[in-house]
Amino acid sequence: MEQFVVGLIRGPHGLKGMFKVESTSGEYGHFAGMREVALRNGETQRHVAVESVLCKAGTLLMKCAGIDSPEDVKPLNGWQIVVPREYACPLSPGEYYIQDLIGCSLVYGDTDDGLEADALPVVGTVTDVLEGGAGDLLEVSLSESRVLLDAGIDAGKRGEPRHVLIPFKDEFIGTVDTAAKVIRLMHLWILE
Repeated sequence: MEQFVVGLIRGPHGLKGMFKVESTSGEYGHFAGMREVALRNGETQRHVAVESVLCKAGTLLMKCAGIDSPEDVKPLNGWQIVVPREYACPLSPGEYYIQDLIGCSLVYGDTDDGLEADALPVVGTVTDVLEGGAGDLLEVSLSESRVLLDAGIDAGKRGEPRHVLIPFKDEFIGTVDTAAKVIRLMHLWILE
């Protein structure tokens, strides 16, 4: 079952084991329907029943079974709140979960030249998504592609792939197909 991080525990609230939650999506409505969550810190995971969710003064508060005091919450500070995909925040068109983008092949080519979209040459693979001040950046590990060689772009040295950062913006990124795990690059020069 695919799991998503929907929030982070940000410290205790009150005396009865409630804790503040920072939503990873910035949305809070989807927390109201949660009945069970996993709390995760690295490899350690703890499944808990959700007793209540409350939004108070712009802060999301959660109370889970077995967490009954501020002392119970303090060791959980910074832990992730993880749920199955169906409980994650619904996305608007053009929005993507980071983990859906990681592992996508970055392809380049004009689909109007007779090539099928899935036959476009792969120039790299998305290895991470970084959040920056001006927007998200795709971290891409370049492949040894004929397209890159012809364009004079160095894909790496001594067998080590070169990593580049590409702004996740319409002027650089075309079609995104997370089901097929393919993202279309608009311009090769951004890889230089």
